[in-house]
Amino acid sequence: MLGGDDSNMNYVSRGPGGIRGPQGLPILKPPYGSITAIDLNTGEHLWQIPNGDTPESIRSHPALQGVELPRTGKDAHANVLVTKTLLFYGEGRGGDPLLHVVDKRTGEELTTIELPAPTTTAPMSYVHNGRQYIVLSVAGDGEPAQLVALALPEES
Repeated sequence: MLGGDDSNMNYVSRGPGGIRGPQGLPILKPPYGSITAIDLNTGEHLWQIPNGDTPESIRSHPALQGVELPRTGKDAHANVLVTKTLLFYGEGRGGDPLLHVVDKRTGEELTTIELPAPTTTAPMSYVHNGRQYIVLSVAGDGEPAQLVALALPEES
């Protein structure tokens, strides 16, 4: 992005996404953020999914009106936890306040859970009275830092 009134530089970065291209759109093609499952025995990539949906600033950009956009993911800091059958990820700083639940073998998104604010660190897991829980730290603009605990389905 061209330096504005607050800069004497020709180009400046305005946070996540780095330098913008024409009309303020990202200069690199999507995905802007992704999660990749890798078989650690072979190094083979098993699946890859975008970290979240397409950012509103891209989805509603005038230059892209009428363009069919795939789910691009966000340039955010995904926070991931893997259990026996599931992968949980919060979109993290720069993302939406959502927790995505994914089948860890296929990458298929099973559900999305709204949170009070974006996740800020990796989720934690514990078992109490035979039930598994995950705890997420969340915080955001106008939303104080807090812990959110969720019970997992029985076979996770």
